[in-house]
Amino acid sequence: MIHYSTHLHKTSKIWVTFVHGAGGSSSIWFKQIRAFSKYFNVLLLDLRGHGKSKRYFSNVFKKKYTFDSVTQDIIEVLNKEKIKASHFVGISLGTILIRQLGEMHPKRVKSMVMAGAIMKLNTRSQILMKFGNVFKSMIPYLWLYRLFAYIIMPNKNHKKSRLIFVEEAKKLYQKEFIRWYKLTTDINPLLKFFRQVELNIPTLYLMGSEDYMFLSSIEKISGEHKSAELCVVQNSGHVVNIDQPNEFNNKSISFIKNLN
Repeated sequence: MIHYSTHLHKTSKIWVTFVHGAGGSSSIWFKQIRAFSKYFNVLLLDLRGHGKSKRYFSNVFKKKYTFDSVTQDIIEVLNKEKIKASHFVGISLGTILIRQLGEMHPKRVKSMVMAGAIMKLNTRSQILMKFGNVFKSMIPYLWLYRLFAYIIMPNKNHKKSRLIFVEEAKKLYQKEFIRWYKLTTDINPLLKFFRQVELNIPTLYLMGSEDYMFLSSIEKISGEHKSAELCVVQNSGHVVNIDQPNEFNNKSISFIKNLN
C-alpha cells in the first residue's frame, strides 16, 4: 500500500484527499494543510515510487504502470481508512488520476478541484513528451525533469514551484521515473475520452493565467461541461497551489463548503 497521512478534524465528517503530480509528493501541499484542516479531515497521499512510498515500491512493480493500477492505489487507502466518499484536490498529473477515479468509482468522488489540470496536450507539450520518450533511458532523468520544469514553468515568479518540484524529483529512482514516463504512451486517448464524456461530479478548474501549455484547453472544456467551472488565478503558472497559495486555498475551500 502507498504511504499516506491524515489530519483529523474534531467534528467534521467531510474528507478532502490531495493527489500530487508526477515527480512530486504529499509535501507539495504544505501551504494547504493548515487552511484545509480548519474545516475538513485531510488525507495526503504519496503516489507509488514518490515521497515515502518510494521504499515500498522500488522493487515491487516490475510491470508497466497504468492509470487504472495507480488509481487503484488510492482506492486501497480510502478502503483502509473506511472513507466512503471524499472531495479530491489534485495538481497536474494528479488531476488525471482524480478524473480516472471518478470514472471508475463515481460515488466515491464528491467533487474535483483540478489545479494545473491536464486534459489536452498542445503541440508544444506533444513535442516535449516525444523528446522525453526518446531520451528517457539515455540521459539522467533529473536533466529531463529540470528541462520540463523550465519549459512548463518558465517565468521568474514560477521559480519557487520549479525548485520544489526538482527537489522532490531527486527522490525518485531513474527506473521509477521511466515507469511513470511510460504512462504518457496511453495519455492521448484517455484525455480525449475525458474531454468527450462528462461526469456528473462538481468540478472546479483552478488554472494559472500563465499556464500557457494547458489553460486554453481547460477554458474550452469548462465551457462545454455543465458540471465544471473555471477560476483563472492571476500571476500564477502551472502549479497554482505554490504560486498563489492563499488564492488557491480560498477558492478551493469555498467551493467544497458550498457543496456540503
